[in-house]
Amino acid sequence: MGFHGGMRAYVRSSDERPRTANWALLKRVLGYARPYWWQITLLLLTILLTTGLGLLQPLILRDLIDTTLPNRNATRLNFLAGALVLIPIATGLISIFQRKLNASVGEGVIFDLRVSLYRHLQRMSIRFFTHTKTGELMSRLNNDVIDAQRAISNTIVDIITDLIRATAVVIVMFTLEWRLTLFGAVVVPLFIPIARRAGRRLRAVAREAMTYNAQMNAMMNETLNVGGALLVKLFGRESSEVDRFQTRAASVRDTGVRRAVLGTQFFVLVGMLTAVGTALVYWLGGHLVLRDVFSIGTIVAFSAYLAQLYGTLQSLSNAPVSFVTSMVSFERVFEVVDLPLEIEQKPDAIVLSEVQGNLTFDHVTFQYDTTDVVQLSAVERVGDMASVDTALSGTAASEKPAEPAGQSTEESQAREIALEDVTFTIEPGQLVALVGPSGAGKTTMTYLIPRLYDPTAGRILLDGIDLRDVTLDSLAAQVGVVTQETHLFHDTIRTNLRYAKLDATPAELEAACRAAHIHAFIAALPDGYDTVVGERGYRLSGGEKQRLAIARVILKDPRLLVLDEATSHLDSQSEALIQDVLSRVMAGRTSLVIAHRLSTILAADQILVLDRGRIVERGTHSGLLALGGLYAQLYETQFSRDSAHT
Repeated sequence: MGFHGGMRAYVRSSDERPRTANWALLKRVLGYARPYWWQITLLLLTILLTTGLGLLQPLILRDLIDTTLPNRNATRLNFLAGALVLIPIATGLISIFQRKLNASVGEGVIFDLRVSLYRHLQRMSIRFFTHTKTGELMSRLNNDVIDAQRAISNTIVDIITDLIRATAVVIVMFTLEWRLTLFGAVVVPLFIPIARRAGRRLRAVAREAMTYNAQMNAMMNETLNVGGALLVKLFGRESSEVDRFQTRAASVRDTGVRRAVLGTQFFVLVGMLTAVGTALVYWLGGHLVLRDVFSIGTIVAFSAYLAQLYGTLQSLSNAPVSFVTSMVSFERVFEVVDLPLEIEQKPDAIVLSEVQGNLTFDHVTFQYDTTDVVQLSAVERVGDMASVDTALSGTAASEKPAEPAGQSTEESQAREIALEDVTFTIEPGQLVALVGPSGAGKTTMTYLIPRLYDPTAGRILLDGIDLRDVTLDSLAAQVGVVTQETHLFHDTIRTNLRYAKLDATPAELEAACRAAHIHAFIAALPDGYDTVVGERGYRLSGGEKQRLAIARVILKDPRLLVLDEATSHLDSQSEALIQDVLSRVMAGRTSLVIAHRLSTILAADQILVLDRGRIVERGTHSGLLALGGLYAQLYETQFSRDSAHT
């Protein structure tokens, strides 16, 4: 299958996805808050307390103006003055406790969401990671989760607080003076269309800003790791990468400016409405005071409540803006959580134990999925892939010439079906070597054994049990894989080795490293096993990394070995060491090896020759040479140079 064709099929624009209704999305968000119900209950009580205390101050002011001061009541004056001091203190103390509860709920919900997201990503297939930029995933785990946290810790709590406060203030205002209340409420309906329009525009800008941020993060992740930085420097692309980053950062900047301007426009309009409402109330209230309808203290108290009401309404009218912006973050997080799993474990899966190592491929066919699969919206490539195809091939994607049939050269290995009707059996303890042109399907075959992918048709059996019927953890425990490209974490040698066996003792680590001919090298390092290997192990040579990878597999002690020999790029000394190590590691274990060297082929109990996803020849070295087929051709071009050293 062509790479670009697969990419186009796998990635789909987010515009094609059905959007979740806001109420359904909110219910899902609140579902994460269910475990914290008692803290939420206490939080609501503190909101009621602070709201009640806030309603007392205007009443105290009215009493001071209308009763206490005209009657020259010094005792009452002292009491009310003390109350004006104590109310803010009590409110402040309750607010601190309220904030602690609020933060506990918000941080707890986000902790659960973040762990749920990371757990789901760990269960995603390799195909997902090959089609998704790491930086975009980091954006979901960091930026979007943090924005979602603000929704839980601030937005939703603020909405509840404002609703309670607005209701309480309106009730008190009606008891004070119903005519002024109705007059002050004239401008309230105008808040709704302004907030709704601003909410729609800000939501669109917020989603756009998140997309640009994800793209910028993806670029930083690609170019600021060791491999990316090395590539940039080797090709002298520092200036072009800076220009590319500048373009993406400019998009982030411009959307930030637009977002800020839209938010300010909204607050200005709301401020104008509140000014008009306040002026109307003072105008009518002033005339009523002049007619002795009510006292000066009443209009002072009423104006204080009106300020509270308008402030609360302004906050509430902004709530849809903040709410929908936060919901965008939840949508992006849930988009990842809802991605379907390709490799799933059956509820009644079997736990492998006492494995003998009999491996069977039973009419296995595998095709990389070309159906539309919903992917992350930030991975949109609308129009890009066609231009890439054109730039690389000189022709449009739809005009690519068809592959000539019937050829076995490397250029003709591209196809839709990676493996077709593959059948073979490896007896316990046997070594089977895979040989074939580049792209024939050898690596794909090794990916199926640890269930990185599942066969499209047919089945793979381990000791007669279908791999799809066993637990993923027990399968992983029985299969050891050494790939050509060794991945090491940016940590110590000891930590990297213990990844295979978390409770490994120092003696076990040393024994594994001695078996892999790497202990002497490690012991000579200043920090020994506590030496940090650097990003992806770049501080080590290729041979050193490969021997560490082998030591890690030895420590794991699997029953089944899957090896992609990686000796072609090593010096002769490292190659000889690794060949010697591999021969001892494979002894007594069932091994499937992609052979790059003649020594492995000669040691194999059976050789499988692959071409265009099919096993075209099988047998021993001498028998296959006698056939004079594809293996004989490969031997002449790839392996005969080794014969002088055997």
